[in-house]
Amino acid sequence: MSPEMAIIDRNTLSCIGLQTILEEIIPSATIRVFSTFDKFVCDTPDMYAHYFVSSQIYFEHTSFFLERFPKAIVLANGENLPQLKGVPTMNINQNEKQLIKSLLALQKYGHSNETIPNQNHPAHEKDSLDLSPREIEVLVLITKGLINKEIADKLNISLTTVISHRKNITEKLGLKSVSSLTVYAIMNGYIEADSI
Repeated sequence: MSPEMAIIDRNTLSCIGLQTILEEIIPSATIRVFSTFDKFVCDTPDMYAHYFVSSQIYFEHTSFFLERFPKAIVLANGENLPQLKGVPTMNINQNEKQLIKSLLALQKYGHSNETIPNQNHPAHEKDSLDLSPREIEVLVLITKGLINKEIADKLNISLTTVISHRKNITEKLGLKSVSSLTVYAIMNGYIEADSI
């Protein structure tokens, strides 16, 4: 049986390019492309061996992808690679030869118990600033201008939990204003500047 893989990204050009490369590397694979998370979820998402997902969509739906670890590979753009501990990431702003090497490295580790490499990930991890996956979800929603009640409704958690997450985020980062949190989120690859 041939493996099925999904690419979930709003950028059509990135999707087409990655699909072409994947089809060349793994000719037996079936590659499906989804422009939104909702379209992906409507297509029996658990049947896929791997999900290549844009960092923006990943952070909007972190809980979904964490439940399916290590199937998700986060696609990051250039210098603003997301700070993801233990989650495979791939810089899509590489030339074709480097992309193929990155894909092959991810494939090598994809079905083993070894540590999964983060492609072009900065070596200096900020352990003291590590946000939990739920805190990242809350941070992304804060940067989109949602108030605590809206965040609670969207994530299906209590208002008290949202307030607790916000407090933890501001304490860990030492940032209080929404604008400074937004800059932090952009600089660390949690959101894209043009999405706000």
